[in-house]
Amino acid sequence: MKPKHLFIIISLLICTTLKLNAQTSDTSSLNARETKNIDVHDQNFMKINLTAIALKNYSIQYERVLNKSISIAVSFRTMPTTSIPFKNLILKTVDEGDADTKETIENFRINDFAFTPEVRFYLSRKGYGRGFYIAPFYRYANFKATNLTFNYTNILNQENSIALAGKLTSNTGGLLFGAQWSVGKHMCIDWWIFGPHYGAGKGTFTGVASKPLTQEEQNDLRQTLEDLDIPLTNKTVNVNANGATLTLDGPWGGVRGGLSLGVKF
Repeated sequence: MKPKHLFIIISLLICTTLKLNAQTSDTSSLNARETKNIDVHDQNFMKINLTAIALKNYSIQYERVLNKSISIAVSFRTMPTTSIPFKNLILKTVDEGDADTKETIENFRINDFAFTPEVRFYLSRKGYGRGFYIAPFYRYANFKATNLTFNYTNILNQENSIALAGKLTSNTGGLLFGAQWSVGKHMCIDWWIFGPHYGAGKGTFTGVASKPLTQEEQNDLRQTLEDLDIPLTNKTVNVNANGATLTLDGPWGGVRGGLSLGVKF
């Protein structure tokens, strides 16, 4: 082989080696940048709903980011046994002469629990748990009530009362519109703008009389319960000498909303 030809072959080998090394270096640098870019996006969000506290509720949510556009979240809400939220404001709307309604509101006690899983679709270019989102969700809720007082009149025109207690469970589905953004490196704000949901609920409330009810007392108590106005709900009333049972079965719904503050990691 001539020296000239040998020089050309060696030169080509050196150029090829340098090119391959440069490509490997560029690929490694790109992979490193991509890995770094993924790491800066926090995947876990733990939040507390601040506005729920005003309603005597304690609500927390955990959210897990799956990719740029999608995350999954689950919320838990509980309210310890307490009076009706905004009781004083509600009492102001009741007519002064309606003593029975005022008494019912004053004595009524309620507690609840709700479990709400959802899937979030982020529409913002930022993504990864940031920006505007739409979230279909399911909610299971359990409400327990005590001291639901109803008055009735006996044969001597004397007024008596019976207190019902029981629980109602509901299963609903809905769509939440919201927005979430970062505050610093480790905090976030989640705004549940509007989240209507609709489904079905069913509950039974029972009261035991302090003494056996006469037929006239049963009739008056039955009429009082049947006059209870609950729109779009099937109501079944059973009254006997020992007390009364009120069964509710029908549509159930509500609206989610609020402002949450959380940490991300």
